[in-house]
Amino acid sequence: MIKDILREITPLTPHDCFMIFSREKEGFDFPLHYHEEMELNLILNGAGAKRIVGDHVGEIGDVELVMVGSNLPHGWFTHNCSGKIVKEVTIQFHKDLLDESFLQRNQMSEIRKLFQRAARGILFSTEVAQKVLPMICSLNREGDFNLILELLAIFDRLSHVQDYRLLSDSSFSGVKLDYKSRRIDRALSFMNNNFDRPITLTDVAKIANMPAGTFSRLIKRQTGFTFIEVLTEIRLGHVARMLIDTTQSIAEIAYRCGFNNIANFNRIFKSKKGCTPIEFKRNYENKQLFV
Repeated sequence: MIKDILREITPLTPHDCFMIFSREKEGFDFPLHYHEEMELNLILNGAGAKRIVGDHVGEIGDVELVMVGSNLPHGWFTHNCSGKIVKEVTIQFHKDLLDESFLQRNQMSEIRKLFQRAARGILFSTEVAQKVLPMICSLNREGDFNLILELLAIFDRLSHVQDYRLLSDSSFSGVKLDYKSRRIDRALSFMNNNFDRPITLTDVAKIANMPAGTFSRLIKRQTGFTFIEVLTEIRLGHVARMLIDTTQSIAEIAYRCGFNNIANFNRIFKSKKGCTPIEFKRNYENKQLFV
């Protein structure tokens, strides 16, 4: 079913650095979609609308700022939105707007990390959105060269904030994060390849060639999450993809992804995703356009 989501051909041409779309509307009617280009989306007065980014489903507030990576399914839908006029500013830019060799320069490291995080979708806090709102809304009033400088300034501002949330699970989005640690990379690869069977901290620590306690501290320091939290995220990403891509029952999917207790699985899924597995599946099915 993922392959059947609308692939949008955006108006951005190879000769443009980026395009800005600013519009006012009464609701959200564009289907769930994806495109090669990256996107920064600002929505005002849309409280109650539904957001779908990758395997994330949530309800938005009055001020919404999200960066979406290349080919990540996303969409916003009217749902419980009661605002009469919703303002939306969308900036679409090529995924290679900034050349990879340029992004590897020391001074570009934070923007490089920002773009890497965007592969999972980034929701910035209301406070962050409010701070960059004037910068985004003034873009249309600048000249061509100043537009580029202003956009880079926005990227720079967003790359240094800590108040954000990654929306989609890495295993759903197919994201391979670079933690600059071969041991962590080996451990994550092992978990991704063996998510469907029992995995213990000791198992993964052996792959990383470290004592279990040392590895536990390392993965927490490198990822910000405990071993169990990382493994759960990986498994939930695979669950979400199977809920969308297959016709297997929820119980079958849960067992195939390493969850052996259905009641516990349902509790974890709802806690992490904000909805039950069946609600998640219906959210996707109801927002698709088959092509």
